[in-house]
Amino acid sequence: MITVVGSINLDLIATVGRLPSPGETVPGGDFRSAPGGKGANQALAAARAGAQVRMVGAVGKDAFAGEAVAYLKSSGVDLSGVAEIQAATGIALILVGGDGENMIAVVPGANGSVVPGDLAKAQFTKGDIVLLQHEIPLATVDAALDAARKAGAVTMLNTAPFRAEAASFVGKADYVVANETEFDLYAEALSLPAGERPARMGEFARSTGATVIVTLGGDGVLAARGDELVHIDALKITPVDTVGAGDTFCGYLAASLAAGLDLAEALRRAAAAGSLACLKPGAQPAIPMAAEVDAAIL
Repeated sequence: MITVVGSINLDLIATVGRLPSPGETVPGGDFRSAPGGKGANQALAAARAGAQVRMVGAVGKDAFAGEAVAYLKSSGVDLSGVAEIQAATGIALILVGGDGENMIAVVPGANGSVVPGDLAKAQFTKGDIVLLQHEIPLATVDAALDAARKAGAVTMLNTAPFRAEAASFVGKADYVVANETEFDLYAEALSLPAGERPARMGEFARSTGATVIVTLGGDGVLAARGDELVHIDALKITPVDTVGAGDTFCGYLAASLAAGLDLAEALRRAAAAGSLACLKPGAQPAIPMAAEVDAAIL
């Protein structure tokens, strides 16, 4: 079982010819809404990768809630741990430029109400994988890392979005997944010895015992475990929309490890899934099915 403790949003997405500079207004070309939130995205990716998934989080009692969980429900994700509260469902406001890059502002809404007391719904058990991110209160993330370890579960922490105060607990996770910018910021916050990124990843891995994974966009992914470094290439694609690619990677990585793949094989499958997610617009609508991913890496 993969248990995701995290955010559930509805994404409001506008496409523009190019992303605006501060204070600038640019014309848009299209608007759509789609389910999102880093937690929900990763839960859906894990489910589409073939895993059994439980989601723990919260939505509001509003018009957005049903749409926010629609893909999770249709994919068989266990939603018994998702509370409905008197607050707005979380919202992400997304601008997608003509080159596929994006800018995102997140309004947490109900996600801010996911507290350590809700972890009883998670039902962590030995051998489970617990997948976490930083779009819910950090005290809950920290408590989930402790509770999962006590239960004998494996923890995977996606350190997005960057929050400096999380540096105090990122080393508790068994797997730490960050993009280039996030890792470099945490390296500074943790006062890791100066040097090239691979050397700093290795230092963090050796000092914490964690497996550190840094996604590199079109350059693939680099992982450090002890003294070992593993690099996996991304698929060669022309991106349409990069929203949700990192979440797809995390969900597929968790599912692949849960299925018994070794680290290199799991990274290869997750990297391919993240690449394929860039070929369609939106976060959850773009997450590929397992058959598509497995065909791409044959």
